[in-house]
Amino acid sequence: MIIISGIISFIGDNVLPYVIAVLLFLILIFIHEFGHFIAAKLLGVRVNEFALGMGPKLLKWGKGETKYSINLLPIGGYCAMEGEDESSGDERAFCNKKPWRRFLIVVMGAVFNLILGLILVGVTLIPQERFTTTTVDSFHESSVSSGYGLQEGDKIIRVDGRKIFTTYDLSYAFSNVDDGEIDITVKRDGKKVELKNVKFASEKIEGINYLTVDFYVKGREKTFTSFIEHTFDTAISNCAVVYRSLADLLTGRYGISAMSGPVGVTAAIGDVAKQNIFDIIPIMALITINLGLFNLLPLPALDGGRLMFILFEMIFRKPVPQKFEAAVHAIGLLLLVGLILIITFKDIWMLIAG
Repeated sequence: MIIISGIISFIGDNVLPYVIAVLLFLILIFIHEFGHFIAAKLLGVRVNEFALGMGPKLLKWGKGETKYSINLLPIGGYCAMEGEDESSGDERAFCNKKPWRRFLIVVMGAVFNLILGLILVGVTLIPQERFTTTTVDSFHESSVSSGYGLQEGDKIIRVDGRKIFTTYDLSYAFSNVDDGEIDITVKRDGKKVELKNVKFASEKIEGINYLTVDFYVKGREKTFTSFIEHTFDTAISNCAVVYRSLADLLTGRYGISAMSGPVGVTAAIGDVAKQNIFDIIPIMALITINLGLFNLLPLPALDGGRLMFILFEMIFRKPVPQKFEAAVHAIGLLLLVGLILIITFKDIWMLIAG
């Protein structure tokens, strides 16, 4: 009995959290592909197969035109439409539909991810009795920034030129600041005031320099209106962080070590699940928003790349040759898979190194 109890305890503490993480990751992929699927069905496009996971099939079923399957590798999924990457004589083929229909089908995967993200953000806010704002309420006794022009009652709206919607944005803006100084735009007595080179104390954690927030912010009463507003503001903050993180990677502010692939993300979710299963919700909100926005980037093999070709056709009234588009997406897919493999090896190495 002691051995059985120990095995159950080990599985519960060390295996189950990661199983939950994989399942949640698959749910996000399912939501994305289901967005394509339901749009294709509603707009009259033939769907040949809808699959969750990649590789060999574990389960398959379905009669009629659409086959469904669950595959071995929990790293993706697909909604295979007739005529999606090749020509087809079927009038219900994707390639034979009007551009606006194809545009909606392609974009709905990301839209479904963003809608789910908004819902999850709202769920995380339900238990809160009050919401935070970006308005300075008071300063710590050892405050540094108060000596550089920041005042009580100032509503922070920009940091180093970047819009601030919530305290979440402030946290990101206060990270990786080398000299400990930032430019802040505030609303003071109804007017915009520019504060240059505002100084904060700072500390370095794991190679990243963080400014110390040396002030308290005002709270806001929870009402139906404030709940809706704060839900949208928080979701917008998550969207902004995704694009800001990408910009920071491209400009070299962060290196590839700051990126995580499926292995790293799953491990992070599993670690959180060990502590408190409900703490996963805000992480899932950020990940699904990340997934939606990343797919909209105008890069080959991504939904955004396909949208660019469709937009070209809508503007110039002439489609790009299908063989050329297929070649571009194939090259983009190879590069994307290569990047994912590099990041995955990095994630595995980090997990092994501990």
